[in-house]
Amino acid sequence: MSNDIFDQLGLSPREVSIYKALLSLGPASIRNIAEKAGINRGTSYETLKELQQKGVVTYLPKGKRRYFSPREPEVLLQLAEARRSALDSAIDNLKESVIPGLNHLRPDFSSANVQFYEGDEGIEWVLRDILNTVSSQDKKQYAVFSSKPIRAHLYRPFPNFTLQRVQKGIEVKVIAIGDGGEDAALSERKWIRTEGKVDAAYIAVYPPKCAIISLASENYPTAVVIQSKEVATAQQIVFDTLWGLL
Repeated sequence: MSNDIFDQLGLSPREVSIYKALLSLGPASIRNIAEKAGINRGTSYETLKELQQKGVVTYLPKGKRRYFSPREPEVLLQLAEARRSALDSAIDNLKESVIPGLNHLRPDFSSANVQFYEGDEGIEWVLRDILNTVSSQDKKQYAVFSSKPIRAHLYRPFPNFTLQRVQKGIEVKVIAIGDGGEDAALSERKWIRTEGKVDAAYIAVYPPKCAIISLASENYPTAVVIQSKEVATAQQIVFDTLWGLL
């Protein structure tokens, strides 16, 4: 049985050991619990108090002695549901007040508005940022300029990007530079025909951000993300104008 799940529930390895010892013993004294778990009595007592506070263990007095009893294992599901509820509440709070409040502290434009990424991990971060940013907006749509040479490398670190985009109900309009490109759900595509070699490039416009992805030597991917409402709006106007002409 992996201890990872217990860690996610906020239970330490020592607490798990004490809880398992109690399950095998039933109601027991601190002395017996400590012996069963192989943990000294002082530490066992402190751990039992922590488990009490978490609702995993109860106790009942017997004369001058205190006997501890484990709650049924289903209590762990209750812990998980409580933590999920708390996390959902924290996410809502972040979206509605914390992040907007922190963003108000930033100047209209600073070096922090331009971020650089490289390698597959960096490109995956940018792609996830596109999904996260667009999915939080009322109009779930973004625009892309994409050239043929970059397509084989773009989704290498995030092969299920399109699937997640569709699951989130995000639409995309693509102006493809050169031939190629695959049809996908919730997407529209138009082409700019070219002659000769085309450099690898991908520009995503998802206000208030723009992402520019290209390939360095040996197909090493690099990216720049610009967070600026003015820049993103200008790029969107360029895209919409060109889209209407194609």
